[in-house]
Amino acid sequence: MSVDVVIVGAGPAGLMLACELALAGVQPIVLERRDEPSTEPKANGLLGQVVRVIDHRGLHERLAGSSEPPSPNSAYFMFGGLGLDLSLLTHSPVYAVPATQRAIEAMLEERAGELKVRIRRGHELVGMDPDEDGITLRVATTEGEYELRTRFAVGADGAHSATRKLAGIDFPGVHHDRMTVRSAHVTLPPEGIDPGTGMLQVPGYGPVPPFLPHRTERGGFSYAPLPGQPPLLTTTEWDQPEPASSMTLAELGDSIRRVLGAEVPLQEPRGPGPHVLRRMTGGHTRLATRYADRGVFLIGDAAHLFGATGGGPGLNLGLQDAVNLGWKLASAIRGDAPADLLPSFETERRAAAERMIVNARAQAALIAPGSDVTGLRELFAELLRDPAVVARLAALTAGADVRYDMGPESTHAYAGRFSPDLSVQTAAGSVRVAELTHSARPLLVDMTPAGIFAEALASWGDRVDVVHGRLIAAASPTSPDQEPADQGTLPSALLLRPDCYVAWASSTHHPDRTEVENLHATTTRWFGAPSTMPVEGLRTTT
Repeated sequence: MSVDVVIVGAGPAGLMLACELALAGVQPIVLERRDEPSTEPKANGLLGQVVRVIDHRGLHERLAGSSEPPSPNSAYFMFGGLGLDLSLLTHSPVYAVPATQRAIEAMLEERAGELKVRIRRGHELVGMDPDEDGITLRVATTEGEYELRTRFAVGADGAHSATRKLAGIDFPGVHHDRMTVRSAHVTLPPEGIDPGTGMLQVPGYGPVPPFLPHRTERGGFSYAPLPGQPPLLTTTEWDQPEPASSMTLAELGDSIRRVLGAEVPLQEPRGPGPHVLRRMTGGHTRLATRYADRGVFLIGDAAHLFGATGGGPGLNLGLQDAVNLGWKLASAIRGDAPADLLPSFETERRAAAERMIVNARAQAALIAPGSDVTGLRELFAELLRDPAVVARLAALTAGADVRYDMGPESTHAYAGRFSPDLSVQTAAGSVRVAELTHSARPLLVDMTPAGIFAEALASWGDRVDVVHGRLIAAASPTSPDQEPADQGTLPSALLLRPDCYVAWASSTHHPDRTEVENLHATTTRWFGAPSTMPVEGLRTTT
């Protein structure tokens, strides 16, 4: 049997990629070695840019349980255990959706089912043989082994990726063995929770805001009252001897006393499990030496790992890896991909991972123990009174400072950045740009009076959707500089790639020949040479 794409791993990144491919008309096969979805507690939500990504696929409402568009959730956040006062910003990029990883996977698996994606559970990749024409995979099941022929294979199978190992791709990085992290779901006495603020009141220490880590000279502490779960308490310590016995609540209680110098009454968690009760020693920050090799691609934890930072960066980046790769693989399969389209996956996503490594290492340095680190934190605290510094660290934390190179013909301020939070006023009414991208197709929004840019892309009508209308700034939009867009400075036209990054934009309502040629060049760069389809082939909305 031969298929175009085989995805190894049915976690969030693998399922997201499967959905992206299916939207583009490619039906992958997903192999998952587990017979059932994992119930192990892992990530606790989505943070930052990825929230807007899932909104642009119509998935935010499913996960958040609200029909309201995403908006920044809090005026306060943390960087390295130091407070980020987001109220200093006109607009915050720190969006969040609290949800367990299992809930995220269930939502994506439901969507994959709607798109007729084939998921084979209990099928484990055990061999791989790439050649000039494709890849032969050897897959093991309880009933024996079989071979599966594919054009492309994607490893979305986690930090211990069999795909990466079989492809011979190294996974170098830094291992930190000084740090011990203890976490457990617990039951806390009701009188210990402030009903107005949700803060945990620790006698002898003071109030602890939910979800925000605290650093003392002796370690770190956090309190996370996630919806539908018992509260999760976590401590971080350095240079502690590892007990020979299994983790217990009493051990967590002892750790809390060392870190806070105060006691938190702990009881066994109530309600259905599984519940977290774990101890982890050390941490890893790793980056694959290659994201692609002879038709094999890596996404998510198979490609990158991040230690000592909050916000679930591996999950957040993994979903965005999938959205970046999906349309590019589909274009290659259709045969309209430019020569350098697939290589751009590694160029763009490696840069995003390297940026997150900077984030992880900086936060690790700021939460470490010692009086010298305390001095560094005092200086950082002064810097964090400056809105420009807060904006920069908020964008770094959210992954909203990533900008791709869209080519020399695309120099507009919006180019290379994720879709701004705008609406389009059409003859039929107002619609958010995010609602126009659910199909995962390229999109041109043209508000020139004569529709000049739309007419210029008539020969790409089989690949690019067109909307005629006036762009309108949203109530709290996200512009390139994390500031609300001014209505008078909005572009007259906007070309989005399927991953919702701006490939090209223009601010003129009366374009000259050079402006149209730049649009042609950018469209060819990302979506291939024009076809001969006439204007009537355009999929347009007015």
